[in-house]
Amino acid sequence: MNRQGFFLLTAIVCAILLITVLCFIIFTCAGREEPSLQPEEPPAEEELIEPEEIQEEEHVAEQETVIEQTAPERSVAVSHQVHRSPPLSSLSRIGGRVNVSELNPVNFENPDLDVLRQMGVDQYLISYFAGEQFYAKADYDRAITEYTASISRDGSFMEAFISRGNAWMKKRDYSRAVDDYTRAIRIDGNRAELYNYRGFARSQMAANSTREMNLAIEDFSRAISINRNYVDALVNRSHAYYQTGNFDKVIEDCDQIIRLEPSNAVIWNRRGSAWYRKEDDDRAIRDFSEAIRLRRDYGTAWRNRGNAWLSKGETDRAHADFAEAARLGR
Repeated sequence: MNRQGFFLLTAIVCAILLITVLCFIIFTCAGREEPSLQPEEPPAEEELIEPEEIQEEEHVAEQETVIEQTAPERSVAVSHQVHRSPPLSSLSRIGGRVNVSELNPVNFENPDLDVLRQMGVDQYLISYFAGEQFYAKADYDRAITEYTASISRDGSFMEAFISRGNAWMKKRDYSRAVDDYTRAIRIDGNRAELYNYRGFARSQMAANSTREMNLAIEDFSRAISINRNYVDALVNRSHAYYQTGNFDKVIEDCDQIIRLEPSNAVIWNRRGSAWYRKEDDDRAIRDFSEAIRLRRDYGTAWRNRGNAWLSKGETDRAHADFAEAARLGR
């Protein structure tokens, strides 16, 4: 090979080596390129959820709350009015040979059954009060036995059906609870709380049944038609509407609850949840913010507001709210 050919070959080899080195440098730099800032998606458990009522103190005016933990998206419990003995004045209308004036009101909810027998009280009523005492001790099986004995002696005694329905509810036997509330309603269909009780039981049976949830909504609506300011029934119906995805109706019920109970933080959060589902982030944020103002330790509302900020692209605010929710352990 002459000298000119040698130099030409050397130049070609050098060019190939140079191109190879340049390609390596380009690909290496590309691999080290800083990623563009993207909004951080919250983990699955930080998706918008409805609060659990007993933990969020949804409505605690002479009622008890019942938790039914399900998937995070739908873990909303609702309430039914607390089981109580009938008022003293009601003894005059439920039969038996009872001289109401001789009973001590202080001991009425825990009467001495022997004293009642000596007073000539009918056995169906004694069985009923025995059931009440077992119920108060959370011995629901024995309570049901006594209520059943009361009913067997007087099938028109509505209070025993109601109490037995409440005991079935405690045992989470919602189908039997519905049956007893239905029998009580047949005796007196003008008591709003009976429809609320039955609606609650039906809502607990509605996990895989749209029909049961619709029946629950009908019951809550009937209760509200009897007592338009019945907050428990409004709270329960708003939950049922949320479960069925009827967010406009959720908002309507929450509007009414807020007029009656403007400091109910959970309902502000629930209405915010409905606005969020309707993709109205600004209204959702306003409602979540009010829930937080009312309850600074309300971790669910902090997390929900974080989701709404994230939806608007406000990542810094979203992350701040998520951090506060995490600090609160919610």
